[in-house]
Amino acid sequence: MEHSTSTLAATSAQPTGQPIPQTTRSTHRWLALAVLALAQFLVVLDASIVNIALPTVGAALGLSTAALAWVVTAYVLPFGGLLLLGGRLADRFGHRRVFLIGVAGFAAASLAAGLSVDGTMLLAARAVQGAFAALLAPASLALLTQLFPDSAARGKALGLWGAVAGMGSAAGVLLGGVLTASFGWSSVFFVNVPVGILVLVAIPLLITRDRRGTAERMDAAGAATATLGLAAAVAALSEGGSLGWTSPIVLGLGVAALALLTAFVLIERRAAHPLLPFAFFRNRDALAGNIVMLLVGGSTVALFFALSVYLQEVLHLDALSAGLSQLPLALALVGIAGVVPAVVSRVGLRPTLTGALVVLGAGVVWFALAGTTGFVAGLVLPSIVIGLGLGATFVTATQLAVRGVGESDSGLASGLVNTAQQIGGALGLAVLGGIASAQTAALLAAGSGATAATAGGFLLLFLGVALLAVLGAAVTALVRSR
Repeated sequence: MEHSTSTLAATSAQPTGQPIPQTTRSTHRWLALAVLALAQFLVVLDASIVNIALPTVGAALGLSTAALAWVVTAYVLPFGGLLLLGGRLADRFGHRRVFLIGVAGFAAASLAAGLSVDGTMLLAARAVQGAFAALLAPASLALLTQLFPDSAARGKALGLWGAVAGMGSAAGVLLGGVLTASFGWSSVFFVNVPVGILVLVAIPLLITRDRRGTAERMDAAGAATATLGLAAAVAALSEGGSLGWTSPIVLGLGVAALALLTAFVLIERRAAHPLLPFAFFRNRDALAGNIVMLLVGGSTVALFFALSVYLQEVLHLDALSAGLSQLPLALALVGIAGVVPAVVSRVGLRPTLTGALVVLGAGVVWFALAGTTGFVAGLVLPSIVIGLGLGATFVTATQLAVRGVGESDSGLASGLVNTAQQIGGALGLAVLGGIASAQTAALLAAGSGATAATAGGFLLLFLGVALLAVLGAAVTALVRSR
């Protein structure tokens, strides 16, 4: 079992035969966890909260539809591209220090986004938000693993963490609609500022200072190729649906991503202190957890993007009603957090994760096939099932991805989990969104009405989300621990 960063040097003086007391980085670790989870909630929330506000943003700042897509992409690109580097920087310079830098930068960029007077200012602020989120996210999860070195408590902590991460995606639809309708589009950014200040005040009071960082040199070449390669890959996946997969821009980004990531692999094999030691993947739990998170990220981003459109264009709900309709899903996510650790302790981590993925897939299929059968049977009940499956999946997949990881690699493991989720999200949205768009166009050409054509396209998207969940269950069963 790993030691936390506050492990006392005096443990060597412990009398022979006496148990060595476990120490953590906080005497109020559950309160510290709540503050860390709140920061993580904002990071996940900001990837989705702007979706419903986009039409209002476009009208206020005079942005075209293509430019509005970049309000989301400008955040996702640096976030996904810099996560791996952010995790290693946290390992190198201190997890608390890097976390606080990330929170401060994220809050400042959020303030700038809310004050934007034109599209250029907004896109620049969103890019800065994503860059600082890439520091915040892996450092916060690494701090969690140090706060809870004992496996039983860590399971409960990761249960809360996974629920918060999943709820951030669901709450984006809910809060985006409520805030935009009540206070205007700027409020979806301003809400981050007071929360960021609260986190900046609380964490230094709750978590001890970092130990002195390691003296090893940073892998600059690996960091550059990984960051640029991941950013190019996310950009290609994000723009493929709108520009077309044969667009010179998309093809150029794809070739650049392939070349840079190939160079990254070659560099890491020879580096004295690699950014990503490939021996890390000898931990089959971490390998399986990251593959599942890749698939879950793809299904989640595609699902909530589709919901924000489906609820308004097919079910004809306004922005506020569309947001409120997701409240049962969000409540189910929160409710499952306290149950999953007990289930894991009784039946095991992998069986619980497999079952959660099956429940998620079943809920999405129910929602897809229910159509407009009624508010309760067609929307509320399948949303609850989706929330239960999604919440349990985030809890157990995160727990699997960091199981058995030592303190010196906790930032790396956390960065990988978040990277897998972001890359999976870009890939899932690009592929499944493209399939939905093609089906909608085909139905329109065949003479279907706009509502029926949109519903037909999203039917395929929802079934694709369910398929990704089933694939995740298969990976969980096949990639076994050594």
